[in-house]
Amino acid sequence: MPSFSKVFESTKNLYVRLALVILVALVAVAVAYKPMVLPEANPVVQSQDISEITKLAANKNRLEYLLLANPLSNFPRYVFKYKDAPQIHVVKVPSTSHINLEREVLLKNAIPYAIAQEEFLNAHKEVLHDPEADSSAAVEIGGFLARNAIGLLLLVAMFVGLRKHLPGMGGSSASVVKPENLKGSMDDLVGMEDIKAEVAHLEEMIANRDLYRSHNIDKPFNVMLTGPAGTGKTKLAGYLAKKLDIPLIQASGSGLESGFVGGGAKALNAIYKKACAQGRCIIFLDEAQSLFMPRGRGDKKWDDDTANTLLGLLDGIKSDQGAGVIWVVASNFDDASMQMDEAMLRRFAVKINFRLPNKAERRELINVFLSRKDVECVDWGNLNLDYVAEITANLSPALLETVVDRASMIAIQEKVLITTDVLFRAFERASIGLTDRATTAEKNKERERVALHELGHFFMQIDPYVRLGMSWDEVKAKSNLLKISTESVSKIGALGYVLSAQHDVSLRTLEELEQDVIQLYGGVAAEELFYGARGISTGSHNDIQKVTSLLDTMVNRLSMYSHSKLDYSQLKREGAAEEAMRQVEAKADELYNRTLEAMKAYKDLIGVLAGTLLDRYVLSKDEVFALLAELTEPRRKAA
Repeated sequence: MPSFSKVFESTKNLYVRLALVILVALVAVAVAYKPMVLPEANPVVQSQDISEITKLAANKNRLEYLLLANPLSNFPRYVFKYKDAPQIHVVKVPSTSHINLEREVLLKNAIPYAIAQEEFLNAHKEVLHDPEADSSAAVEIGGFLARNAIGLLLLVAMFVGLRKHLPGMGGSSASVVKPENLKGSMDDLVGMEDIKAEVAHLEEMIANRDLYRSHNIDKPFNVMLTGPAGTGKTKLAGYLAKKLDIPLIQASGSGLESGFVGGGAKALNAIYKKACAQGRCIIFLDEAQSLFMPRGRGDKKWDDDTANTLLGLLDGIKSDQGAGVIWVVASNFDDASMQMDEAMLRRFAVKINFRLPNKAERRELINVFLSRKDVECVDWGNLNLDYVAEITANLSPALLETVVDRASMIAIQEKVLITTDVLFRAFERASIGLTDRATTAEKNKERERVALHELGHFFMQIDPYVRLGMSWDEVKAKSNLLKISTESVSKIGALGYVLSAQHDVSLRTLEELEQDVIQLYGGVAAEELFYGARGISTGSHNDIQKVTSLLDTMVNRLSMYSHSKLDYSQLKREGAAEEAMRQVEAKADELYNRTLEAMKAYKDLIGVLAGTLLDRYVLSKDEVFALLAELTEPRRKAA
């Protein structure tokens, strides 16, 4: 037999509780409609047989008494008893029949009778009891339940679902994770030494709380983690809880958006109450960027209610309740990149800003991810991790792990080892998506246009280095080209692409931004060069969108072409929109004309390379520069 504790624990399950409630309700209904048995001296016999009244004329001498109960109701009752029998007979008749019986039987045969008084009825309550009415009510209730069983079950299921899945209903579903059940450690944060130093400082603050209290500092326990997605903020909260040997309660900021006023606030309070019950505990609130936005920004009052509740709870460490609770709140935004609520920011004495890994850290991350695989899965002798780290610029650790996993899938499918080429194809698959050569095989005219378009991008990318008189080897070293393809890409609906490595650069100068615009214009300029101004296709739509955004930033937001450094987009003066448009159009005309003029010097090379690209579908960086050297070598010898 199960122990009492196990039985008690099972009652905490929502469905077990629901079943118990239904069982109790059914028992209550059964008890409520069970016929009443009164402890009376004389048994009462209920009947609706009118013939028993007509027989009274023949049994007049045996009759001890005859009473009428409720004579004015729809169903009067004849109550009589024979002298030689202990039973009290109750005959229920319709009111219409009662009139005839009274005239034809009682009055005609001079049978004495009286109206039943309250004293008699109180002493014989069973006289007025109606078992058939009770039975019919029970039957009616049973029939209703049978007819609507499916609907009632759906209502119960919907109620349970609402309580289970809507924030603020039925408390919080966030569970407590014990430190021994947490996986990983701080050692899994490869590189990121600056972040590790911040975390070490945080651990020291928590371990020496009394020292910090002597300086009147009691807020090292509100921790704010910011940075791009996939950089390890969620993992860090688990590592910290494991290192401090305290439980972790994790909840999502988006999960608090119930759509009901007070729903998110109630869920937060439930989480906090659960954490206080643990004593020392970490509450990790992930994806909480919406709670950091300035309050009063919209009509969603429940957002402000949730944020206001969090503000109050973050100050809870001033009281004895919740003194051991550590709040760790993560957001993909930070106060440097966008406006955030000042009151919320002031609650966090510790802010740890995550960043994307640099080249050295990417190399180490890829090496760690590959080292976790069996030795025979990786061809270490044919692996250039420096090259892979270079082409995967601006990828987060999570995306780098995705690239390595994709490489494993390719290696398994093709029954090969993981090499540099396999990792490159995995990176291409993760960033570009599936490519298909068959889809474009019969579209030679379109492929020709795509080849010219993509080569236009490439030549405008290397144009600054060529103008400096660099050799092709020097240009190749400077170029971030990876490959040029005329295969279709289902992810973006394109018939070709230029795959380039990114740079670990967050700041861009005016000259570099203009070069970005010229490179984007390279595709449409190549089409105009070969097909004329009226031969430009819709394939440049995405490029032109990016150019428009760049020029808007350069002209209006950064005022790079003006001595008055202002963000003109914030000035709401009359005619500002038309003036801004004229400035953007003027700069766009200038940069496009510059692109078109530069493109003319490469027309012959583009034509030859396009033919080769149409034949091969794909040209790698090495193949492109080998062809360029081969095509221009005769000219150099002649010169």
